[in-house]
Amino acid sequence: MKILISNDDGFRAEGIVALYEALKTIADVEVVAPEHNNSAKSNALTLHTPLYVNRADNGFRYVNGTPADCVHIALTGLLGYRPDLVVSGINNGANMGDDTLYSGTVGAAMEGYLFGIPAIAVSQIEKGWAHVDAAAQKVKQLIAQMQSGDLLHAQPWLLNVNIPNLPLDQIRAPQLCRLGRRHAAEPVITQVDPRGQTMYWIGNAGPAMDDSEGTDFHAAKLGHMVVTPLKVDLTEHQSLDLWSRAFERLHVTEPA
Repeated sequence: MKILISNDDGFRAEGIVALYEALKTIADVEVVAPEHNNSAKSNALTLHTPLYVNRADNGFRYVNGTPADCVHIALTGLLGYRPDLVVSGINNGANMGDDTLYSGTVGAAMEGYLFGIPAIAVSQIEKGWAHVDAAAQKVKQLIAQMQSGDLLHAQPWLLNVNIPNLPLDQIRAPQLCRLGRRHAAEPVITQVDPRGQTMYWIGNAGPAMDDSEGTDFHAAKLGHMVVTPLKVDLTEHQSLDLWSRAFERLHVTEPA
């Protein structure tokens, strides 16, 4: 089994180091990760400036770009082979609900999925890396079970996984969930720089709006390893008929 690892916290983050140490015992693993923290970069690709790849003293390769850049470069020439699995993480903090739209961790995994490779985005629910080695062991167990179940060579899939910051024996069994929803983010934070100009900092994510039973937020509260299958198709299929009728009333026509 060959695994490509990336993340959005940077190639020296504790989460990616723990993940590498765990997965190298069951697979041939290569790391291609961002040089610096690239949280909330989603699926962004760098198209107008050159990208450079360097190798760190720990053997990891790092890129002066986004998480998606790292996976894209790796899969389109850097590796020279097609991995069986792409794993992104372990992220420093949860990626649940609406977070998945912004997450660089999910963006890196999704880039692998878009190339037809099974992919997993992994995050710890709380920040700070507490029990990160336990989280890495849970990922290792999950992947080993998937390999034995021949899921790595099936139709490509994309999983979003969030793991409680708990000792290994206290993390409850994986639970499949749908994404919950958050309220709007907290207000923007303003400060004045030394030259008198106003600076703006994006506010923290809002609290959970939908954390009912069956959501990732609900399962996380109960201490489960939370697993959500994701898809890329953003089409609102249920509204296609409604919009078709609306456009008929608007008399939308092609130009003469």
